[in-house]
Order: sequence, then C-alpha cells, then structure tokens
Amino acid sequence: MPTLTELPQWTIRTSGDQATFTPAGRDPGTPRVPGGRGLVLREEDLPGFAKALGEVMKLPTYWTARARAGRLTLDGEPAWSEPRHDPEGGVVHVAGPCHPPRPGSGGSFTVDLADIRALRVRIAAYLHQRGFEARSGG
Repeated sequence: MPTLTELPQWTIRTSGDQATFTPAGRDPGTPRVPGGRGLVLREEDLPGFAKALGEVMKLPTYWTARARAGRLTLDGEPAWSEPRHDPEGGVVHVAGPCHPPRPGSGGSFTVDLADIRALRVRIAAYLHQRGFEARSGG
C-alpha cells in the first residue's frame, strides 16, 4: 500500500519497491538526476535529505523491499559513490541508481527502497566529515 510522508523539506511517496522524493519549494533545477546515474543536490539541503532517508527506513515497506532484494547487509559493492562536493556550484554529486523525474514532476526523483540505506550511509558520512552536526544542531 502506498505511503505518504511529509517533512518540511521533502515529500516522500513509497509505492511498491520505490520511494519518490519531491522537494518542497526548491529552485528549478535542484535536485538534478543526470542521466539516471545519481543525484546532484545543494549541499545545504543534505541534512534534510538525510532525515528524509531515515524516515523512509522506518517504514515496513522499506524492510520488505530490502528483504525481497536480498540486501539485508551492506556486503558487496556499494550502490552509491562517495559524495563529491562542487564548491563552485555549492552542490554535491552522488553517483548511484536513481530514476530521473518525469516531466512536470516538480523535481521529484525515485530511488529503489533497497538502495536507501547505502545512500543514507554515504550522505551521513559526508555530513560528518564536513562538520554539519555542529552547524545543524544534530
């Protein structure tokens, strides 16, 4: 059964084995999904995105999808690359399995539920390395 989770920065819809993230009140062009091979997000949006990923991980559908995909551990090759910061654009690139938005979808993008944890681990490590906990109160 589809679920809807609304946070201040993101609306998340889960259906089947996928989660669709829609940014709330973002500039046109962010986030971006270049060729379905990853995400480009503003660095300032990463703490809220990490929280959204954590909310998805609380859903029973997340755990069902992980079990179905056989990804109950992080063994093997990671689905997502280490985030790469672009200081000129103020954005962060993360290569991995992401489905681009449909035209007119308001910048939404879709990630397979089985890949959420690996993405959250990468984002959390990046935020820790960049010292975001101290600035964001987390």
